[in-house]
Order: sequence, then structure tokens, then C-alpha cells
Amino acid sequence: MDAYEKLLKCRDCIRGKTDFVPRVALILGSGLGDFGEKVDIKDVVEYKDIDGFPRSTVLGHRGRFIFGYVEGVPVVVMQGRVHSYEGYSMQDVVLPTRLMGLLGAKAIFLTNAAGGANPDFRAGDLMLIRDHIACFVPSPLIGGNIEELGTRFPDMSQIYDGELCSAIRSTAEENGIGLREGIYLQLRGPQFETPAEVRMCRGLGADALGMSTACEAIAARHMGMRVCGVSCISNLAAGLSKAPLTHAEVAETANRVAGQFTALVSGSIAAIDKLL
Repeated sequence: MDAYEKLLKCRDCIRGKTDFVPRVALILGSGLGDFGEKVDIKDVVEYKDIDGFPRSTVLGHRGRFIFGYVEGVPVVVMQGRVHSYEGYSMQDVVLPTRLMGLLGAKAIFLTNAAGGANPDFRAGDLMLIRDHIACFVPSPLIGGNIEELGTRFPDMSQIYDGELCSAIRSTAEENGIGLREGIYLQLRGPQFETPAEVRMCRGLGADALGMSTACEAIAARHMGMRVCGVSCISNLAAGLSKAPLTHAEVAETANRVAGQFTALVSGSIAAIDKLL
């Protein structure tokens, strides 16, 4: 079964369970899944109930789609994502992103927990993603191009939509939320980076490091979705702190900033919807 055929099969499976049509898609990163409980939920579809759909295996990734409303906006929320380090091909990693687009979403709001490579950052900061570096992981567009989704050589010069980024900035200001801005760099993982690797990434201009998101942004942009994203800086990257890095720290930081994260994402979705 080719990638597009598999994608259509997943879409048809979901359509057999719900006819809800979202306008905005939201992917919740590590430790940020509790936002899903803030949604006015209309339907829930478990990943395990979708034929051929990849499963989340990481602690803290719930593994389900939530269909409902945030600030009156119809959304589909991915409560738990899949990663290439779990053993999935990049085509499977971005299948959920493409699927949400086929279900009707015109824009996608990507979130993640990331390590701070910028020494000015602190654990708990929220960072608007202005751009990314994705050349350390395989492109999700490798292989035969899916012409039904987009062109063979898509432009990525403004992958993070300027208007959507402005909407997030305005929401942060209105809610008194300090918002960093920077460049996100995706590495494959699952191991955390060494201090030498962090210095290399910082030298390339990265402000935050993670193991997701950039590939999803590429797939979404390829198929014409408008893209924006925010990183929760869960810890300082290796070499910038004496403390060892742990996945538990990710959850602890996410819990600490949950209120700000909820306000920023909810308000931004309402503002983004007005631009679609």
C-alpha cells in the first residue's frame, strides 16, 4: 500500500466514526497533553481504532484525536504524536498531520517540549518558532511525490506563517505572557544531545532543540496548510546546566507553565481562525 492510499484509508476510517470538520489542527507535545481536557469535546477517536495508523509509545502521549471546539473554533487535537525514534518511517510520522489536513484543517498549530540551546532561555519559557532547521532528519517528502497533496519542490522560505505568528504574539501580549522567539532544530533522538552537539547546533543558529515538529511543518506546508508553532522550553540543553537531562523534567516544567500555555494556545486559535 502506498503512502497516499494508506492516508485515504485512515481518513475513511475516521469518517466512519465522526463527520466533524475542523478548521484548525493542534498537535500537543510531550507533557502538554492536558490541554486536550480544555476542549469542548464532541468526538474522540483512539489511534488504535484507526486502520494502519501509527501508535504513540512515549509516556505522556495519550494516543487519540479529539474533535471539538476551542473558543468556538472547530479543532482537531492530536493528543500525543509519533516520532521517528519510535521506529516509524518519516511517512508514518507525518501521516497524522496530512490526515488532519484532509479532514478539513486549514492551519496547524504545532507544539513541543524542547531543550533550550540559547543560554538566555530558562526552563518554562515559551518560544514562538520563527523558523526551523530540519536537515539532520530525513525529509518527509523523500520518495515519489504525492501530487494530490502538493508540488515536488515546495517553497519553504516562509514555512511559519507571518500572520499566524503575529496572532500568537498579540495573544501573548494581551495575556501578559512572556514570549521568546527563535529557531527550532529537529534531531532524531531518542538520546538527548551531548554538550558538543549542543554547541554545534547553537553555532548553526538554533535556539531550541527537539525530536519532532519540523518534519510535520514541512508536510503541512507541502499540502498548503498554514503553519505556526510554539516550543515549551522544558530544560536547558546539555552543557548549559549541571543537572542531568530526564524526561520527567519535561513533564514537571509543562505542569508548571500549564496555565500560560493554555491561555496562549486558546487565545491564539481564536485569533488564527479569523485569518483563515
